[in-house]
Amino acid sequence: MSDVLTPGLRRRLEGVEGRYEELERKVSDPETTSDRNRIREVGQELSSLAPIVETIRSLREAERRLAGAQQLIEGDDADLRDLAREEVAELSARTGELTTRLRAQLVPRDPLDEKNVIVEIRGGEGGEEAALFAGDLYKMYLRYAERHRWKTEELSASRSEKNGFKEVIFKVAGRGAYSKLKFESGVHRVQRVPATETQGRIHTSTATVAVLPEAEEEDLVINEDDLKIDVYRAGGHGGQGVNTTDSAVRITHLPTGEVVIQQDERSQLKNKAKAMTVLRARLLARAQEEKDAKAGALRNAQIGRGERAEKMRTYNFPQDRLTDKRLGHNLSNLPRRMDGELDDLIEALMQSDEAERLAALESEAE
Repeated sequence: MSDVLTPGLRRRLEGVEGRYEELERKVSDPETTSDRNRIREVGQELSSLAPIVETIRSLREAERRLAGAQQLIEGDDADLRDLAREEVAELSARTGELTTRLRAQLVPRDPLDEKNVIVEIRGGEGGEEAALFAGDLYKMYLRYAERHRWKTEELSASRSEKNGFKEVIFKVAGRGAYSKLKFESGVHRVQRVPATETQGRIHTSTATVAVLPEAEEEDLVINEDDLKIDVYRAGGHGGQGVNTTDSAVRITHLPTGEVVIQQDERSQLKNKAKAMTVLRARLLARAQEEKDAKAGALRNAQIGRGERAEKMRTYNFPQDRLTDKRLGHNLSNLPRRMDGELDDLIEALMQSDEAERLAALESEAE
């Protein structure tokens, strides 16, 4: 294998190829073919390893040819030496390309990446301005989803006096939604002259964002006996039909103490369904936390306490600067970012995350 790959990664590649060959033998094994579930399991694992093994074998062949071309350079035939030099240049580029691809393929995919998401945004420190900023973030993500042709559905919302959001919870449905939006979790800080400011002073406010993978019913089992469900008359805005019927629902998950309140719909059944969607997502995030303390979907770690010092990202409007502490550079054109043009930012965060996970993999392999 290429010198770019560490000895530990080389050993890992040998293990991957050995496992692939073992699975190829098992496919035709009578013990496998007689068990439908076993056939599916073997087939799925074989399919997942096939692209990596193909790259391993392509790299090995390219390196074999490269070694041969390098030997010809040392020969006596001048014409062959010139041809060999050209081939060495081409094969060196090829092995570099295959090595880069292989390193990326070795990074394990997050099994939740293809899921839809539940996004929770709450105003943090800053009073009304924080609520207005939470509303701006909500609009930003709606525009981002629209650009990707994802569907959105507001699940619940609590508006502030000036039409900002104390809290808004919404669903984003689309392929790969979690793989991109999970990097938005954390405390967002804004520095600007708010609409509520009469003397032109710059204020600093925060809003918290939690991005949770949507949990299907098969992802986790919720025991009905663990739920305390209360129904009551909805309060606040919503119209006569909402406020005069017992349509609001509060679900408490007794083992964890997680509480979800839903009152936006006129129908008690619809409110219960939406509340269960949010509850299921929160419980899945908790399960991931127990499984892996470093998982990216940890709700408590994502939200923090909403204090100004706990910023994950800062939006500085006077200087037209977006600073994400996970990146080594700033971005400009905040109006464009707030209009949902986040692809370059999220792509950079994805690449940074992949590099960190690969470094951890290499360290582990050593």
